[in-house]
Amino acid sequence: MLCAHPALVAASPQAPVIDTFAGDDWRHNGATYLMHSFFYANRVGVAPSRPTREPFYPKIEFDTPDGYDFFLRHGSLADLDAKFFQGKNQLWNDLLNHPNYDVTWKSRNLRPHLKNIRPALLTVGGWFDAEDLFGALEANRCFQADKANNVFVMGPWIHGGWNFASGASLGPVTFGSNTAEYYREKIELPFFVHHLKGKGVWTSPAALIFETGANRWRKFPHWPPPETKSFALYLDAKGQLGGPAHLPIPGEKDSFDEYVSDPARPVPYCENLDTRMVPEYMAADQRFASRRTDVLVYESKPLLDPLMLAGPIEVELYVSTTGTDSDWVVKVIDVYPNDYRDPNPNPKLAGYQQLVRGEVMRGRFRTSLEKPEPFEPGKPTLVKFTLPDVCHTFRTGHKILIQVHSTWFPLVERNPQTFVDIGRAKASDYRKATQRVYRTKELPSRLTFTVLP
Repeated sequence: MLCAHPALVAASPQAPVIDTFAGDDWRHNGATYLMHSFFYANRVGVAPSRPTREPFYPKIEFDTPDGYDFFLRHGSLADLDAKFFQGKNQLWNDLLNHPNYDVTWKSRNLRPHLKNIRPALLTVGGWFDAEDLFGALEANRCFQADKANNVFVMGPWIHGGWNFASGASLGPVTFGSNTAEYYREKIELPFFVHHLKGKGVWTSPAALIFETGANRWRKFPHWPPPETKSFALYLDAKGQLGGPAHLPIPGEKDSFDEYVSDPARPVPYCENLDTRMVPEYMAADQRFASRRTDVLVYESKPLLDPLMLAGPIEVELYVSTTGTDSDWVVKVIDVYPNDYRDPNPNPKLAGYQQLVRGEVMRGRFRTSLEKPEPFEPGKPTLVKFTLPDVCHTFRTGHKILIQVHSTWFPLVERNPQTFVDIGRAKASDYRKATQRVYRTKELPSRLTFTVLP
């Protein structure tokens, strides 16, 4: 596609890998996606000595089915290397030896190459793709900037889910139709039949987007839609979300929230912990995390009208830590009413806290992925980052809930919370830290949503 032969008239980038340090596969904002990297390193990190049709990689024998316990006991990336790879796995070596955004990662960034594309494109991604959601969104942004002949499709799917199964649900969350079957029959097949065989009529807007929550396909001339507006929610006192009017001035007693983050007891990323990353975590119930003392929770009142998010979510947190480094995990959650019943009916969704979007920011990279810098203990500091796009409607009676915490294990490797080489951290480097999130007029922690009126 990038240097297309004249005979190549159409191509479909599906879950494209664009930048594996910033947001695809191995790292998100510099933080290693531990379970996913470990699973795939064993399969792709060593080249076979000869052509083979059989798996050539050794099968890792886990001594427990509990991934939380397994990765907690095996420590840092270096500890895992010593136990399982012994310096012979190229992917793991890259993760271990290149902790910052250096030439190793920059050379694999595809953004500079996504230009002057001649073939017709069908770019496809899934809202619940735990591996390459970032890549699909970034590829589309590049194609739009290049004015490529591209149709962008996003559905309610896990990684590759548009190519198998029905796409009717993810865990207990249902989507009202067989969305993957619809994509294969009504979008992908007509696209290729038209461009490769010259048959049928192919007319499509620039973006075919599935709106979760409302469970419907939407057509837009651009993604995000051109008529969107910004809407900010501020972290407020007593675990509330609201506007800036009631934020206190600095120095008042009620000007921050705090929690103790302990790397020895990290926040799990889901309740059902396997040794492999569970892709369903991207729509999983978050009540288990809301009940922990090392998770801050901020909740809106029940919505009187639907609220549709259509685009990225900007995070601005004013924080401090008693350590010299920290991760910051932010989640946007759709809280179902306690009396909710779906058409089945499904009582599992009564009070359900559905993860809509979550992301991690490794604090040392808050100003640059290339040049990490420590925190000054106790000093309020701004941490800004972007959650990947969503197209989701919070329905009437639902609530918006925001969670903030500093571990997300074993999805993400633990930050020792000291400014050391994390991949080679020793047991003594992992220390508790008291984290504060400020919410004053001068230090207003907030999330800014892209809203479609």
